[in-house]
Amino acid sequence: MNKLTSKLPDNPGVYIFRGPKREILYIGKATSLKSRVASYFRRDLIATRGPILLGMVETAKSVDHIETDSVLEALILEAHLIKKHLPPYNTKEKDNKSFNYVVITKEDFPRIITMRGREIETDASNIKYSFGPFPQGSVLREALNIVRKIFPFRDKCKPKEGKPCFNAQIGLCPGVCAGTISKTEYAKTIRRIKLFFEGKKKTLISGLEREMKTAAKNLKFEEANRIKKMIFALNHIHDVALLKAGFESRIKNDEGYRIEAYDVAHISGTNVVGVMVVTEGGEPKKSDYRKFKIRTSKNDDNASLFEMLERRFNHSEWPMPKLIVVDGGKAQVNTAEKALKAWGIAIPVVGVVKDEHHRAREIIGDTKSRTTHERAILLANSEAHRFAIGFHRQLRGKIR
Repeated sequence: MNKLTSKLPDNPGVYIFRGPKREILYIGKATSLKSRVASYFRRDLIATRGPILLGMVETAKSVDHIETDSVLEALILEAHLIKKHLPPYNTKEKDNKSFNYVVITKEDFPRIITMRGREIETDASNIKYSFGPFPQGSVLREALNIVRKIFPFRDKCKPKEGKPCFNAQIGLCPGVCAGTISKTEYAKTIRRIKLFFEGKKKTLISGLEREMKTAAKNLKFEEANRIKKMIFALNHIHDVALLKAGFESRIKNDEGYRIEAYDVAHISGTNVVGVMVVTEGGEPKKSDYRKFKIRTSKNDDNASLFEMLERRFNHSEWPMPKLIVVDGGKAQVNTAEKALKAWGIAIPVVGVVKDEHHRAREIIGDTKSRTTHERAILLANSEAHRFAIGFHRQLRGKIR
């Protein structure tokens, strides 16, 4: 193995090719620094990576590296260092305005969103910070999902509109929409996210540790415990989804996992309708949504659900789901299980129980499914409710 790679660790991190005068030529990320850098010295480099990087390797005189605790941090540190140093060979390889950036908007309650390079140029006045480029959009979305679980942020909802958005209900928005977080407190979240995307995790953790000690000293034990959980999450970032094939594959619990969610809508038993919505890979698959005008029951949601499932399973040509989600409690789950049993079908069922404001309170039913696919279940249920209400309003409008 080339002397430039012999001392590199078999860990995630960022590698930096330097020229004769220690100038930075190229910055890259790796799941394994040793294996990744070694790949630049294979005979087939020009075929696999192209003539630009072949020229870079021939010019390079040394390789530095920065180990990271996770692949996610390598991804983010690479983007930050490229933006900071503008290495010539990165510019040649990645000068593409269609690449993605993480953007923090210039608002009282900033949004964290992704934008293309060309969009940033045309909307610069509304952007406070941007981080990137990230050539692979799917990997960036995966990274943001991980970050958002540690630091919930706003992306779409409107501040103080009075009710929690879907992401607030599942803990991914801090409640900007419901007015449950102050501007000052939310600004702390934004500063933490900024530090993370600048590759300054150690600085971020040090600051959090000071905040935790201060909170505990002031007897704010709930706040101290919340910060402690953030520190633990940062020190144990789970980024298996970014590990495979050098960041090129996505691994998700919900990938290829088809969920069908059902809901019924009516007013006092009139214009009774039902809907089926589908998610696959944790995303809505609107081409498979279906509408049902309920024929038999007039004011019995369980009977309507049974009819809908019976009609659905008459369509053997439709793909079979791996999980069924119903809107309601034990009675609705029992009804769905009864319908499936009548057809001799073994599919797990869960129910989403709502509070008096029709917000998801808990998921009941199949334990494994509700633990593994919680986010996808809540998304499917929310989509079913939205679709059912829309269909019902459409039907009432036609009757009028």
